[in-house]
Amino acid sequence: MLIIMKFGGTSVGSVDALKNVVKIVADAKKNGHDVVVVVSAMSGVTNLLLNAAHQAEAGNEQAASQARVEIDNKHAEATRHFLGDSPQRDEVMVHVRMLLDEFEALCHGIHVLGELTPRALDVIGGIGERLNAPQVAAILDHAGLSAESVEATELIVTDNCFGGAVPRREATQIKSQARLGPLLEGGKIAVVTGFIGATEEGITTTLGRGGSDYSATIIGRALEADEVWIWTDVNGVMTADPRVVPDAHPISHLSYAEISELSYFGAKVLHSQAIRPARRVNLPVRILNTFEPDHPGTLITADYKNNGKTVKAVTAIKNLSLITVSGPGMIGITGVAGRTFSAVAKTNTNVLMISQASSEQSICFVVPTPDIQKVVNSLENELSREIERRDLERVKWEENTVILAVVGAGMKGHPGVSGRLFSSLGEEKINIIAIAQGSSEFNISLVVAQGDADRAVKAIHKQFALEKP
Repeated sequence: MLIIMKFGGTSVGSVDALKNVVKIVADAKKNGHDVVVVVSAMSGVTNLLLNAAHQAEAGNEQAASQARVEIDNKHAEATRHFLGDSPQRDEVMVHVRMLLDEFEALCHGIHVLGELTPRALDVIGGIGERLNAPQVAAILDHAGLSAESVEATELIVTDNCFGGAVPRREATQIKSQARLGPLLEGGKIAVVTGFIGATEEGITTTLGRGGSDYSATIIGRALEADEVWIWTDVNGVMTADPRVVPDAHPISHLSYAEISELSYFGAKVLHSQAIRPARRVNLPVRILNTFEPDHPGTLITADYKNNGKTVKAVTAIKNLSLITVSGPGMIGITGVAGRTFSAVAKTNTNVLMISQASSEQSICFVVPTPDIQKVVNSLENELSREIERRDLERVKWEENTVILAVVGAGMKGHPGVSGRLFSSLGEEKINIIAIAQGSSEFNISLVVAQGDADRAVKAIHKQFALEKP
C-alpha cells in the first residue's frame, strides 16, 4: 500500500516524539508499504515565527532575534540526539541557520516598512515546516530508512489567496507524480513540508493554520494513495472535548459527511478542508495517536456505519458573536438577505451559521467575534437607507456566544432527537438563542451563551449516552 503519513507539531516536537515517528515509519516499511511523510513545524515554532513578524510590524525587531535563538536551540537539540556529530547534522544545521537568516531579514524589512503583508506572512509562517522536513528526513535516513526531503512548493500548486490558498488539482497531480514518483519507485521515503504550497509563479502560499492535514490529503489524492494516516496526540476523534467531558472517548468510525461537520464546528483533530480531497476519490483517512500507535484510532470513509447511536459527537466553537438584522421592511421584500450577506462577504468574514424566522422579520447569523465591528459597519453602510426610513432597525449583535454542533448520521429520519436535545438543555436551564438544521439531518446547531457552553456539552453528551462506547 501507498500510505501518506502526516505528523503534527506535537508528534515531531521533541526527541521522544521523534523516536516514535522513526518507529512508526520503520514498522510501515517493514510491512511492505510505500510511505510519504508530511510534517508540520516542531510544536511552538510557527507561533514564534508569526509572533515575531507581528512584533516587527509593531516596531519591536528584537522579537525576531529571540525567536531565532529559541528555534535554533530546538532543532540543535533534536539533531544532536539523533545525528550526533555526523556530517548529516552539519548539513541540517547549515540549512536551519540559512532559513533563520532569511527569517530575520524578512522581519527587518517588515520593521523598516512598518507593514506585514499577507504574502510576507505566508513566507514567514511556512518557515517552520521548511526547517523541519530536512531534519526529519536526515533522522530517518540515519536510522537506515532511505529518505529525502521535498518542499511542497514543488508539488502543491495553489491560487494566490494568501493565508488560505486553494489547490489546483490537475497541476498538483502532475507535479506530485513527477517529483515523488521516482523517489517511491526507488524505495525512498519522501518527507514533505506540510502547510505550504506555491502559485504557478512560484510564490509561497499557505493552506490555513492546521493545513498540514490538508497537505496530506491533497498529496494522497494526487498520488492515488491507498490511505492517509493523520498522526496526532489523541486517540482519534472524540465524542466531545475531554477537557470538558472526562468520559469522552474515541469514535471508531465516521463517514466523510460526519467528520466534515465536526471539523467545521471546532473538532481540532482535523483541518476543516482536509477531508475534501479524500472524499472526492474515496480515500480512507485514519486519525491515530503518535504516542499510542497501537490504538486503532478513528477510520473515516464514505460509508456511514451505525454504532447504535443516533448522535455520535457534540462539539462547541467559542469566541463568536450573533448578529441580527430585523425590521418590518424585510417582510416580503426580495433582496434584503442577498444584500446582507453581500455586505458580509465584502469583509472576508466567515459565516458559521444562519437562522431566519418564517415571518421574514429577522435574520441572524454567527461570525467570529474579532470580525464583529467590520461586519456591523459594512451592514449599516449597505442598509443605511432602510435604517434611516426605519424599515430596518439598527444592526444588533450579541457577543460571547457559542455554537454547539450535535452530529451523527443516525439522526437522519429518526424522530425525537430534537426533543431529547432540547429537553436536556431545558433541565439545565440553558437558554437556546438560535437554532439551525440542514436538510441532511446530520447536524443540529444551537447558539447558547458562552457561559453555558460547557454545561450544555455535558448535558447533551449524557442525554445521548455518548459516555458509553
